[in-house]
Order: sequence, then structure tokens, then C-alpha cells
Amino acid sequence: MITKLNVTSVKVLNQDEALDFYVNKLGLEVGRDIKQGSFRWLTVRVPGDPGIEIFLEEPGPPVHDEATAAQLRELITKGAMGSLVFLADDVRGLYETLKARGVADFTQEPTEHFYGIDMGVRDPFGNAIRILQPAKVAPALQ
Repeated sequence: MITKLNVTSVKVLNQDEALDFYVNKLGLEVGRDIKQGSFRWLTVRVPGDPGIEIFLEEPGPPVHDEATAAQLRELITKGAMGSLVFLADDVRGLYETLKARGVADFTQEPTEHFYGIDMGVRDPFGNAIRILQPAKVAPALQ
């Protein structure tokens, strides 16, 4: 029986550029950075949460043959590969922090909805990222 998600992946065109964005801009931390020949297992995670890591996956061998890697790179460039959703405790404050860190590709400024406040941004490769501050739910009346 499956008990927990451990790693998910987001396809990127350049792992070093992805590392800079996800760590220095978004504020995640490095999970693992392991090189084995030409393959690099590079993960990031929410600080202090070792439970789920995001593999910054660059298409290519040994996972993909060159034809498949080329197709994936084309789809990444179009922003058609993957998305991530993060939770935050202050989306408006985070928005200002990200702007100050040089993040510019916002797809939506912080917007209030019935479910909370969220915003949208893209990583340098076009992957969609949503950041949600869930609405505070009033305790159930008894």
C-alpha cells in the first residue's frame, strides 16, 4: 500500500538555472545534489520539510533518448510541462519579496478568492507555479 508521496518532478532546461530560481528566488532549500556520471539527481524542498522533494529534471540520458529529450525540451519551452502548487502563510508579503528578488514572470498578482489568496508565477522555463494562502475557516458551530 502507498503511504506517502516522496518525490515529484518538474522538467527544466538547465538544472543550475533552476536551482538558482527555486532556492535563491522562491526560497526553497536543496534536498539532494548527487552526480553520477552525466546524470544529476538535484532536488529542492520547502525549508524544514524533508518529506517531499521536487526533482529538477533535465531531459536527457539515461532517462530519455535524445529524440524524446528534444521533444520534452520543446514542450518545456512552451510551458506545457508540469505545474506546482505551494502553500504560504502570507501570499501578499511573499509577492513583494519575490519581486524584490527579481522574479518578474507573474501570471497573477495576489488575488482573494473564497478559498484564500493565491498568485501565479512561472519559473524560467515556463512551468506554472501557484502559491496559495488558504482562507481561515471559522470553527464549526456546535
